[in-house]
Amino acid sequence: MSDTTPLHRLQRVQELDLNLDRLRDEELNIPDDLRAARSQQESLNNDLEDTEITLEDVDRRVRGQEQDLAGTREQIERAKEEQDKNAYDARAQSQYGSRIQQLGERADEMEEDLVPLRERQRELNEKASGLRAQMRELRPALSALEDRDDQRVQDLRQQGEADRQERAALAENLDGRTMREYDMIRKAKKGLGVVEIKGGRCSGCNVVLPVSIQQKAAQGKLPPVKCPSCGRFLIRLDLQ
Repeated sequence: MSDTTPLHRLQRVQELDLNLDRLRDEELNIPDDLRAARSQQESLNNDLEDTEITLEDVDRRVRGQEQDLAGTREQIERAKEEQDKNAYDARAQSQYGSRIQQLGERADEMEEDLVPLRERQRELNEKASGLRAQMRELRPALSALEDRDDQRVQDLRQQGEADRQERAALAENLDGRTMREYDMIRKAKKGLGVVEIKGGRCSGCNVVLPVSIQQKAAQGKLPPVKCPSCGRFLIRLDLQ
């Protein structure tokens, strides 16, 4: 392509920008296998976190129940000691016996309450261990996929290096104000800041252009002629 006018050079900048956009889009296009592995890891992490939170609550309840049970058993032992020391008649023996029986029944209830809690504690510990094992098993494969994707991204960036260098050289020799305006238009117009005039129409928005605008755009001079409809810079390539 001829680069005899600043607008032709600016259009070449746009070609390079579009290719760099494509490479950046490819960078963000995460491979399916890596996306699936990351999703699996996130799911395992979330499941493990939820399991550990639940387990922590069950552990706390088990400890509390065990402490209460231990305290009740201590009360039983103290009551028995006091019975041996202080129960000198049948009435006292009966009172101590009733107290020991009540404490024993309470301890039995606590033991019964602990059974499902300890079973739940065991289940949660097994589940947490299983999830950690799955995470350990997944880690090498995920690491390999991440390394492969890092290399993919690096390769894409290397592919764009020549374009970036050419663009920098072209931009350096173009009017700074024109370049800034081009960048703003391109950002606002989905990547196209410079468009061709084709068949008397703006190829960006398809509006019919007045002859005077077509003639002025054909000169390829700065400041660039803009489409009165979409505001993009206009260029005539069929005259070159």
